[in-house]
Amino acid sequence: MTVKAKTSPKMAVQIGPLKLKNPVMTASGTFGYGEEYAGYIDLNNLGAIVVKGLSLKPRLGNPPPRIMETTGGMLNAVGLQNVGVDAFIDEKLPFLRKCDVAVIANIYGETYDDYKKVAQRLSAAKGVHALEVNISCPNVKNGGLSFGADPKIAAKVTSIVKNETSLPVIVKLTPNVTDITSIALAVEKAGADAVSLINTLTGMSVDLKTRRPHLKNITGGLSGPAIKPVALRMVWQVVQKVSVPVIGIGGIMTAEDALEFLIVGAKAVQIGTANFVNPRATMEILAGIKDYLIDSKIKDVNELIGTFQP
Repeated sequence: MTVKAKTSPKMAVQIGPLKLKNPVMTASGTFGYGEEYAGYIDLNNLGAIVVKGLSLKPRLGNPPPRIMETTGGMLNAVGLQNVGVDAFIDEKLPFLRKCDVAVIANIYGETYDDYKKVAQRLSAAKGVHALEVNISCPNVKNGGLSFGADPKIAAKVTSIVKNETSLPVIVKLTPNVTDITSIALAVEKAGADAVSLINTLTGMSVDLKTRRPHLKNITGGLSGPAIKPVALRMVWQVVQKVSVPVIGIGGIMTAEDALEFLIVGAKAVQIGTANFVNPRATMEILAGIKDYLIDSKIKDVNELIGTFQP
């Protein structure tokens, strides 16, 4: 008697103009520039690699201590340390071009002109498939207010980047706002092809012995399992409001976590802090999603997306 093999479900998803072979992506800042994880997983099996945030010039980041473990997560105040856009194109991109995976460059700036110039450089480079615009950064010409805290400013950054590129533009939203849906709607109207959320929640921790902050920067970004319920709620809210694809991020450690985001309407997910705990997390999550679809007799992951029943 022969046992019939289980048919593998279709996993491809569409993020605006960008087609991914599956919905499992890496989150910026947690996966280096891709090559760092090549010894642990086959990068070609990912839906997309989102590289460490890129600025116009190299950046050293904040002084240490800048990372600490918390209950159910971690605080980081790395300060967007990176090699700069030119070094990325010259030194990091050649390796990524050899991989059969979508490469998404996360970009940020302190001024509108920074975003414009970084977008220009990456758009002219071969091997970048989309841009993810980090608008959680402080706007130095607007009193340090985050670009993502005001709908008009968020829309302006989106518009500037869209004008400089033919690549799909994903805007990464900050959760540190009163109403994330108003920001999502503003960037959609400004031309965003998709939105990703959430970025880290602002937090802090105090050393009881010294009564000083654990982080030199005092505050940092909270990520990991602790923020998943908040992230899931915000993704669900944004899905109700926008017509562009939504990518879910925040505390996804297991396939079950990822499936929750897909069910509430996320077209794809990004795996972040889990990569630090388990370098093979992305592959285990992808395998778990496939197993769930097979067990549920779902032939295409898109049939599961958005099936939440409130």
